[in-house]
Amino acid sequence: MGDLFEINPTKYYKFKNEEIISANGSVVLVSNSSINNGVMGFSNLKANNKGNTISCSDTTLGAETMYYQANDFIGYSHIQHLVPKFEAFNQAIASFIISACRVSTFNKYDYGNKFNREAMNKTKIQLPTKNKKIDFDFMESFIAQIEAERIEKLDAYLEVSGLKDYVLTVEEEKVLEDFKNQRFDWGEFNLKKLFGNSTRGRRLKSSDRVEGTLAFVTAGETNEGISAFIGNDVTIFSENTTTIDMFGSAKYRDYKYGGDDHIAIVHTQKLEKFASIFVTSAIHKSSYTGNFHYGRNFYAKDADELNISLPTKNKKPDYKIMQTLISAVQKMVIKDVVLYTNNKVGN
Repeated sequence: MGDLFEINPTKYYKFKNEEIISANGSVVLVSNSSINNGVMGFSNLKANNKGNTISCSDTTLGAETMYYQANDFIGYSHIQHLVPKFEAFNQAIASFIISACRVSTFNKYDYGNKFNREAMNKTKIQLPTKNKKIDFDFMESFIAQIEAERIEKLDAYLEVSGLKDYVLTVEEEKVLEDFKNQRFDWGEFNLKKLFGNSTRGRRLKSSDRVEGTLAFVTAGETNEGISAFIGNDVTIFSENTTTIDMFGSAKYRDYKYGGDDHIAIVHTQKLEKFASIFVTSAIHKSSYTGNFHYGRNFYAKDADELNISLPTKNKKPDYKIMQTLISAVQKMVIKDVVLYTNNKVGN
């Protein structure tokens, strides 16, 4: 990798996160996150690292936080900046190289041996060649072929699932306008009184897990907390429910799953899907506050004591308005995806 890239720490502002991130910002702040392309948020400050490059955290166990950055961005502590030494560089080539690097570093590093700048420079990867030179043309065409296949599948999924309909109804437009202008009435509600006792999962050691098809949820953000797919005889929790992990991070589940003892399950299954998603967001806002960590885990009893803020009607939770709001938000989010796939398929 050192032959292909100049690898140096990113330039970053020595400010607090809240001094960098802005609600209306447009410049990407790249952090150590293993999700969302490493993007922590957006800023109005000036970008201090060039785009069409690669970023990677030097505190991880491999290249799982290695991402292509198309645009100029703001760096962060412990983020390395990989600037190509060759001209034939773009997103397709970056995707190929990142995949090769992830394969090369898989299970090679641990907490005592991090994937730091020295390790990045020394990492050897396999790339296609032609006449003993890197075949960049093949890499681009290969990625383009994969992209075309994925776009075709995505387009078919959007069609079958009904997600191609991104036009807001009159009711959805009104709810969005009311929400934007703070016309909702809000109330505070206890989670246990709304949905009954939360349930704690049960421990299942990795060595005891049998390979299967049931998602097994543990604590963590990677893969939405799914650590394995198992065939063990465990308690199966219903879809359309919410899990809260040991750190207080809440996630909506639209599938059946098992959970370990670091997971609390909130039984929202009687709600409509979008209302349940709204409730999950409200739970996350109340539970993921930094008060829970390795020294103080979040458990089911904490969920039972949790109070959340919800829109109300006649002093009761207005699940209908929650349902409509999330439906509108989904359409707004999916619109660009639909238009993107339509454009790609049309081409």
